[in-house]
Amino acid sequence: MKREIIHIDEDLCTGCGDCVPNCHEGALQIIDGKARLISDLFCDGLGACIGHCPENAITVIEREAEAYDERKVMAEIVKKGENTIRAHVNHLKDHNAIEFLTEALDYLNENGIEIDLSKKEESASCDSGGCPGSKSISFAKKETDDSDNSGTRPSQLQQWPVQMHLISPQAPFFKGSDLLLAADCTAFTVGDFHKDFLKDKTLAIACPKLDTRQENYLEKLKALIDLSEINTLTVMVMQVPCCNGLLYMAQQAVTEATRKIPLKVIVIGLQGEVLKEEWI
Repeated sequence: MKREIIHIDEDLCTGCGDCVPNCHEGALQIIDGKARLISDLFCDGLGACIGHCPENAITVIEREAEAYDERKVMAEIVKKGENTIRAHVNHLKDHNAIEFLTEALDYLNENGIEIDLSKKEESASCDSGGCPGSKSISFAKKETDDSDNSGTRPSQLQQWPVQMHLISPQAPFFKGSDLLLAADCTAFTVGDFHKDFLKDKTLAIACPKLDTRQENYLEKLKALIDLSEINTLTVMVMQVPCCNGLLYMAQQAVTEATRKIPLKVIVIGLQGEVLKEEWI
């Protein structure tokens, strides 16, 4: 199968070994003075090791590789103790790898392993196993006078993060909200994106052409509908054909979800004009 997996540039790698302890899955070893990926099965492709390489020798690429096996990884991780188990599970949470996270928790339950997963420092950084860029944050609502065209308008963004791979459907700010699912390009095209479309909505952004692992997007949308009980889903796309994939994904999520919610589509022209806006 073709999937994302790490790649090590041997010309840049000095064999320092900083990446090895930061790959809790056990996919890396220092062999013959170089970091080596010892098995495709143990690399989840999320790239936790990348920030620990002082030579920038590690990247994530897409190639033919054996499917990552979360259960085989967990069998090795539990041998390393509670701290490593917690670091691995929190790593999956930070990257919103919902499918792998579910498998990991199932493995722990099936084997009677009880771990307090709440022991994660709020100030966690990428170096300590967390990623501040993925931490869910809710912003205070900003009051604006839409009739005043002078000065600088405040942002209408209600939360962080916004990229679909980073958001957590369980984040409290999604509960009962009206969600705007926007193609990346729309905010750069529409001059009054915040005032006309983002105000009073939560936000998720994605690119249906360039983003990988989009099957995770479908599961997240269904979770947002069924678990976070969003009120409405608005999909904003560009007029270009590749953007249609985002709408198709939203329609599939609405169809497969247990709850039924209204779905709106907004199509934006290349110069920011609204070509279509309708409930479907």
